[in-house]
Amino acid sequence: MKIDLKLTFPELFKETLRRHGNRTFLSFVDEKPVTYYEANQRILATISFLEKLGVKQGDKVAILSSNMPNWGISYLAITFMGAVAVPLLPDFQISEVKTVLTHSETKSIFVSEGLLAKLDEEARRDLKNIIKIEDFSVLQTENVNPSFDLAEEPSGEYKVEEDDLASIIYTSGTTGKSKGVMLSHKNIAYTAIATTDIQPVDYSDRFLSILPLSHTYENTLGFFIPMITGASVYYLKKIPTPSTLLPALKKVKPTLMLSVPLIIEKMYRNKVLPQFQKTWYLRMIYSVPFFRKKLNLLAGKKLKATFGGELKFFGIGGAKLDKKVEKFLSEAGFPYAIGYGLTETSPLLAGANPKEIKLYSTGPAMTGVTLKINDPDPQTGEGEIWAKGPNVMKGYYKEPDLTKEVFSEDGWFKTGDLGVFDKNNVLFIKGRIKNMIVGNNGENIYPEEIETVINNFHHVVESIVVEQKGKLVALVHVNREELEQRYQLFKEEFRNMVERKIEEWQNELYHYINARVNKFSRVQRVVVMAYPFEKTATHKIKRFLYTS
Repeated sequence: MKIDLKLTFPELFKETLRRHGNRTFLSFVDEKPVTYYEANQRILATISFLEKLGVKQGDKVAILSSNMPNWGISYLAITFMGAVAVPLLPDFQISEVKTVLTHSETKSIFVSEGLLAKLDEEARRDLKNIIKIEDFSVLQTENVNPSFDLAEEPSGEYKVEEDDLASIIYTSGTTGKSKGVMLSHKNIAYTAIATTDIQPVDYSDRFLSILPLSHTYENTLGFFIPMITGASVYYLKKIPTPSTLLPALKKVKPTLMLSVPLIIEKMYRNKVLPQFQKTWYLRMIYSVPFFRKKLNLLAGKKLKATFGGELKFFGIGGAKLDKKVEKFLSEAGFPYAIGYGLTETSPLLAGANPKEIKLYSTGPAMTGVTLKINDPDPQTGEGEIWAKGPNVMKGYYKEPDLTKEVFSEDGWFKTGDLGVFDKNNVLFIKGRIKNMIVGNNGENIYPEEIETVINNFHHVVESIVVEQKGKLVALVHVNREELEQRYQLFKEEFRNMVERKIEEWQNELYHYINARVNKFSRVQRVVVMAYPFEKTATHKIKRFLYTS
């Protein structure tokens, strides 16, 4: 998709409005949709409203909200007037919300009713304006009776440039401290346009949005791409559990969706795989590659029907997809695609569409992006992935030293990920440098590869592998619920039976892992965790909490 326009949000939206004004832009499932014309009216009214609240060009305005049409309206209004959007992840803790608001110097916030409790008394004291995002009613302000009026238009004129700061996105990373990633209008707009070279999108497409809009992945690919192509986006009013998601899939019949690995992995392990494990005969048949492929193809047809029957692109990103699950998706003919990127790269760096996917890879570099493996290992070709391109961030907000640290002297962005290219320049990710463990004899051990083995053990929900006192230790969260349901009739012995069974699983898992990994990657201990691991917005485990 080529666009000969200035790469700013208002310019690109103006073009979509000209071409597709009467088409649906944003909607809740089962509610009256907002067309592009109606969205434009709301955006202009919101800019006027922000003017009355004293917001000026360059000011920071936060959004702490679940996904909804007004999230997008607020975001576009903020950025159209040259202010800076600060999206906050709904799963941020109260203390994280306060830290981000203080660090970003935010004085105004749009907040959804269900997340109001995340603003404590101290945070509220430091804010000038608190606006309820559902209806733009004012909950707190220093101004005299400002109100939202849909008929009003901005009094000021705003000139926005490509390199102007559009958004500061605070990552809730796997390594601890949140960093404010500064993304320009051009960073985000370029990424969205270039992504349509990987997967074409047009006005007939329908997105069903299930990931937080405050994360760059959903924000750029699941909101901005439809905005520049005239496509429509549908939101759920509740968390995407099977009971809310399945009816929505039937109604919307999405053509494109974005997901994180955990969602499709759960679906495979809880719905698909059990169908092939019901009897010893089915298990035996499924273990034969010829029959497995046939059965997977049948399962794939059912899975596509579950997703509404019109899905042509199911993007998976944010974390590494389990190899066994990817093999199933490939054999099932499911239209999945893997992408690779970071918040710092707006987010995409590499990807392929479902027709061109290469098993276990993330595809080639995106149009206009240059990737290289820095200082590759002479034997394996593996090394840190470095990137250059118009999608690379301006830097970390108020963190010049940290910004300098992640850029080379000649301007390459250091991703912190280990990767390797094949002969066709297709990228394969090995893992995070910070996660890599160096063995006693200098071997590179990638925890993610061991975790893939562990997560395929039939009782494991999730796992991480860490180094403790020079030994490899597998921390696992097992399916206690399955056991508790099985033994709940035995009231007196219930707890003992569950614990005994978990000990059996623990021993079985120890041998299972070590029979399937190389000798350097064998674990010395398996520890069963009582509770699920804490995770980031893209469902990656916050490793720093478990490695000290």
